[in-house]
Amino acid sequence: MKFETREDIEMPLEALFQRISDFEGYERGAMRRGAEVVRVDNLQATGEGMRWKAAFDIRGKRRDIEVVLSEYDAPNGMVFDAESQGMDVKMLVDLVALSRARTRLSISVELSPKTLSARLLVQSLKLARGNIAKRFKLRVADFAKDAEDRHRRSA
Repeated sequence: MKFETREDIEMPLEALFQRISDFEGYERGAMRRGAEVVRVDNLQATGEGMRWKAAFDIRGKRRDIEVVLSEYDAPNGMVFDAESQGMDVKMLVDLVALSRARTRLSISVELSPKTLSARLLVQSLKLARGNIAKRFKLRVADFAKDAEDRHRRSA
């Protein structure tokens, strides 16, 4: 099952890449929302091989996930691979400069079940696909608007 969206953002490519690669900010945000997030690699610099373990509750059930930054091509994009209870998740983040001050952000998330229970979960997600895709697009649009606003304030 795959979800895709894209947003055109009034921001230079390098500035947007810097914003989307603020991993410490994502860690803090997840912890504020009740998740436990631990970075488990020993890398000193941002790049391929960064790894996190996280645990959070969804619908009353504890979920554990391990996320790996498998590709890091600054300032063009990143690929994350994640594993969680019988499910593989691949997220591609791609940036394309449309002009010096405008960048297209494309995000795609693909879920691949490995177990029967994960297949059942994906099947139930397929039933709500329209609603989930709409919420995914809204989240990315909110991120884009926030990134533009922060960039305008700092410029």
